[in-house]
Amino acid sequence: MRFQLLGPLSVTDGRDLVMLPPSKPTALLAALLLRPGSIVPTDRLRDIVWGEEHPTTAKTALQSCVLRLRRLFAKYGIEHQAVVAVAGGYRIDADADTLDLLHFRRLVARAAASGNDSELYTLRSALALWQGGLLSNVPSDLLHRDEVPRLAEERLRVLERVCDIELEHGRCREALVDLWEVTRVYPAHERFAEQLVEALYRTGRQTEALAEYRRIKGHLRERLGVDPRAELQRLELAILRGEDLGRAEPTRRRAAPSERTAIPGAPSPQDTPGSLATPRSPGSLGSLGSSGSPTSPASPGSPASPGSPGSPGSPAPADREAVATSIAAPIASPVAGSPPPPLPSVPGFTGREAEVGSLVHLLTAERPEGDAERAPFAVLSGAPGIGKTALALHVAHLVGRHFPDGCLLLPLTRPDGSPRPAEEAADELRRALPAGRGTGLNGGRSLLVLDDVVHPDQVRPLLTAYACGAAIVTSRMGLAALVATHGGTVHRLGALDPEQSQALLTAVVGRERIAAEPTAALTLAAACGHHPLALRIAAARLLTRPRLRLADYAGWLRNDPVGRLSLADDPRMSVPQRLDEALQRLPTALADAHLRLAGSPHHPLTASGAAGLLGLPEDTAEQVIERLLDAGLLEEGQPGDFWTHDLLRAHARRAAGSSVGHAPALLRPPRHGESPQLDGSRPAALR
Repeated sequence: MRFQLLGPLSVTDGRDLVMLPPSKPTALLAALLLRPGSIVPTDRLRDIVWGEEHPTTAKTALQSCVLRLRRLFAKYGIEHQAVVAVAGGYRIDADADTLDLLHFRRLVARAAASGNDSELYTLRSALALWQGGLLSNVPSDLLHRDEVPRLAEERLRVLERVCDIELEHGRCREALVDLWEVTRVYPAHERFAEQLVEALYRTGRQTEALAEYRRIKGHLRERLGVDPRAELQRLELAILRGEDLGRAEPTRRRAAPSERTAIPGAPSPQDTPGSLATPRSPGSLGSLGSSGSPTSPASPGSPASPGSPGSPGSPAPADREAVATSIAAPIASPVAGSPPPPLPSVPGFTGREAEVGSLVHLLTAERPEGDAERAPFAVLSGAPGIGKTALALHVAHLVGRHFPDGCLLLPLTRPDGSPRPAEEAADELRRALPAGRGTGLNGGRSLLVLDDVVHPDQVRPLLTAYACGAAIVTSRMGLAALVATHGGTVHRLGALDPEQSQALLTAVVGRERIAAEPTAALTLAAACGHHPLALRIAAARLLTRPRLRLADYAGWLRNDPVGRLSLADDPRMSVPQRLDEALQRLPTALADAHLRLAGSPHHPLTASGAAGLLGLPEDTAEQVIERLLDAGLLEEGQPGDFWTHDLLRAHARRAAGSSVGHAPALLRPPRHGESPQLDGSRPAALR
């Protein structure tokens, strides 16, 4: 269990979260957690709980509050987090695993000791721990006067460092997303204003940069009667002189609306917190240059990329809407000998800390002697829309500088779900990496992001040909046969935890709106099943309806969570369509088996229970379960127990009426080169 102080005071076990009610025991708990491991004097606690005017029974009442806290801890099974009575006061012990404030400080300390790439990621992870209004459910004027500003200052120092790193590396557009918001919340903060002016100027928006300087100058003179600090004044002078302060990284061109509607059936990557649904065409590559920055400039006059503040003059809310709903154009196939276009960006990525750390280490660590003939690679697997592609792209951006020949995205599935032959993919790579690039013949290395793999044989020739590089493989399948023959690491992605879901909603919808209804935000995340694609769709709908209350939307969504998780202006941003497409890839009988098992009220499932539901022998039912596990449609809990994600269960109930047949067909895996839909037909529930 973990206490959460960096927002409304709450308790979570990683899946469920309990928001504590505004009460005197809640104020007492907050006071103790703000000084973990330290004795908080009794007089100080009385001031915090009752204010300066103590009731005559304050001593006895304080002991009663302690007793109520201990009962609360026992209710949630956290008696080990006891409130300890000591001479002169009370104490509660906590560490970074049980208190988010200490976890935040540990991440900040770890970032300070690391290099810039990992420092930025670690600091972003630390900021993602902040969830809404600080202690908004704690009724204590003293804490809000003395402690909340101190905590807020810790966050601002980290955010300032994050923006510094972004600017140092030319990622001005990414910095703008944070700077637009923070300068409006803290209009007199000169350092943030200075960073915003610099970022605007370096992205070619000189008029806006000067307007922003005039805003902070007018604010300081009107409110405080002072001029901007010397650094800001020198920056204004440099802009007026047209001095070169460095340029922002070029961005990939976004499609015009007419182009976006002309992409027939292009699939989109599985969304994660902070990621975009970016269509891919099977003959298209994305690339990141060796420095970690895109290698080809944006088209003249084109709008900014997703995650940037948009075209000149657009305000910050429009930026968030563009990040949440924009659909980028497919990348044109590269001309032989020319640098390929950049990888799609993943602005505002949050969560998946363990996976990101493991992948970064795998891809950047020194390769041991005698292992040079095998490319390090990782498999990212999981259910449709769970965030495999966005995680791969995020990691590729973090490690790009370690691969002199660039990072390339190669989709291995056609829009109809059929696998692309390995020969076709290899030809495309040869065109993108001519004259030995990426193979180690010229001393360089490339990172391949092999996306949406269906069969191990699609990947094996590419890993052999580019053994001096590295690869990240994404697939709905487990690809156990590939791991058995080529090693590698495996990361099976599941739903987000409540903290990460809240971070995603906050990043897209905005901190103020989420902080205004923190409990409703948690309810909304639960209604989405903490599923990244569902959360992204829900957040986009909230952006387009600014007067819609989160509580009302969550209540409406709970009545039909699958059917209502779609965006009308883009059928690809749709949970039911994504799940329908996943079933279309399966043999008909296996899809029917999934619908029958997922639609059953009996969960968790066991092999014997599945056998009864399917009318199959138990050993055959075990093989069906294995196939569904491998396809990402089942998850394993305790040994022998299996469960289906809530959204998949709701989808199965909507598709009720399917029947299981052809049981022997379940057991034959698709041959390489053969469509996963064995008989070419759709499951009965999808006809």
